Parts: sequence; C-alpha cells; structure tokens
Amino acid sequence: MSDDKQIGYDIIGDVHGHADKLEGLLLKMGYSLVDGTWQHPERKAIFVGDLIDRGPRQLDSVMIAKRMVEGGHAHIVMGNHEFNAIAYATPNPNKPGDFLRTHEGQWAAKNFGQHQKFLEAVVEGSELHREVIQWFKSIPLWLELEGIRVIHACWDLATMQRLGAKLGPNNTVTDELMVTMSTKGHDDYHDLEILIKGPEIKMPDGFKYKDKDEIVRSSARYAWWDSEASTFDVAARIPDNCNAVDGTPFPKLPNVPIPSGNPAPYGDTIPLFFGHYWCTDDDEIISDHAMCVDYSAGKGGPLKAYRWNGESKLDPSVNLVSFP
Repeated sequence: MSDDKQIGYDIIGDVHGHADKLEGLLLKMGYSLVDGTWQHPERKAIFVGDLIDRGPRQLDSVMIAKRMVEGGHAHIVMGNHEFNAIAYATPNPNKPGDFLRTHEGQWAAKNFGQHQKFLEAVVEGSELHREVIQWFKSIPLWLELEGIRVIHACWDLATMQRLGAKLGPNNTVTDELMVTMSTKGHDDYHDLEILIKGPEIKMPDGFKYKDKDEIVRSSARYAWWDSEASTFDVAARIPDNCNAVDGTPFPKLPNVPIPSGNPAPYGDTIPLFFGHYWCTDDDEIISDHAMCVDYSAGKGGPLKAYRWNGESKLDPSVNLVSFP
C-alpha cells in the first residue's frame, strides 16, 4: 500500500456491534476481503470508536477493525465504550474485589446491561476477553494525520495538552491513567469526559428541560464543532421535542455569551471528524471543517463513512457514503 500522505481516508462512524452494516459499507466503498482482512488498494479506513455494545455481532465488529488496523489498512481512535470495557475488566486498586467500572451497588445493573452483549460475545473472563481488552488499551485517544484530525467526541487542545504528558505512546491510556480517569472528581476524569463524551454547558438560570426519560436537565451538549458557538442560542444542543419542566415547549435560549472555561469552538481549517453524537439525516452535525460521522447505526440508523480526498472544506453531499 502507498504511503499515508498519498492515499484517501474513509472515516467510519460508530459501529456498535453491527458488523453486517460494516461489511456492507466496506464493500460499497470498494474494499475486499483478502486473507481474512478487509483492505483497499489505495485507501485506508479510520474508525471513530464505539465498535461494541448494542448490536448482534460484537466480536465480528471488533475483529474486522482489529485485523484492518494490525494489517496497516485502518486507523482507530478510542470511544467511550472501549474505555468502559477496559474499566469494567480492570480491578480497582482502591476498592479490592471491585472494578474501575463498578460491578457493585446501585450502578451494577446499569453497567452490566450496557455491556452485556459484548461480555456474552467474548465470554467474560476468557482468554479472548483479555486479548480484546489488551487491544483496546493500544487504541489512541486521538489521531492527527497528514491533513486530517480524528477524535471520538471533542477536539479540545487545552484538554489534550493537559493529558499529553501523562499519556503512553501514541496517545494511549496508561494503567495509571485508567485509575484516575475512572475516579469521579479527578481532573483526569473530567478531561477524559470532554474527549470521549463531549462537553456540556450549564444553561442560564431558569432554563431546564425534560429529556426523553423525563429526567430534568439544566445542562446541554455544547456544539463545540461550530465556530459560531459562542452564545447559548447557538452553542446549546437541546434534543428535538423537549419540553420545559412545566410541560410547555422548551423556549429558545437567549443570544448571550456562554460562560468562560468551556472548550473553544473549533475554528481551524484542518478537517476534523468525530462520532458519538447519534446524528440522523434530519439532525446532522456538519460545518465547513468539522463533521460527525455517527448516524445512529446502533439505534437502527445507517452506518456512514466520509471519503476524504484531501479537501479542506468538507462536502458530505458528494463524499458521504451510507449502508444500507
């Protein structure tokens, strides 16, 4: 295969165990299965993380990506589900008998339920399970290749600089960081949340909404990818059809500056791709130089990939491929 500087990249959204969609998408983009590994004669794939949980073919999804990465036919960044898988399998040195992602107490059922399909596929505690977790540990938190950037949820230079000196080779999470990144209240926990779950902003006083589970929220996801996201009306992403606490439609947020201390809006012209945000065709996250490629494959949506060919200004109308 030619050098990375001379090829195009196909940035693939969150797979979430839907290997059938992944295989269909790879075929559609001209990849073929050679000696057990999907590959393209001129291009490489990039996975934005969250290979696992939800879908029916957990292990196949992991192994397709793993073989492509190890064979030099793909890159990958870590998603929050890969991080959670490592934490679920890692003993907690500060709580003997438990794990960094707890198996005990009020969160036990929730943590297991989110992860159950993966654990059943690899057989929890097996040699295969340990092998997959070890590979997950080798996945970088972000990639900066020739002319392109990729991260799972949010590209924030200040956060990345704080973590940079602590990370292992190739921006990987060390065993020490696994502990601090799993400890609520620790600075490393906060920084990891920004990178693989995305930042939130606290809304102005008096603004609260009920989410789909009837939980009252006073914070909203922050549209950090939008270079204009400096005021609440632009920066706060409220899910469609949400109501205020009193049941009335949630009002438009004011055109006033968001608080300082949030990640700066992405203003670079270097193309940036990310996943995580469960987009749909009716609710896309796209700006001239940043794009979410997660179109909710894990919730019945299509799996999509952006076929990047060196352009600075992104054009999904031409370069976005979908399966089915």
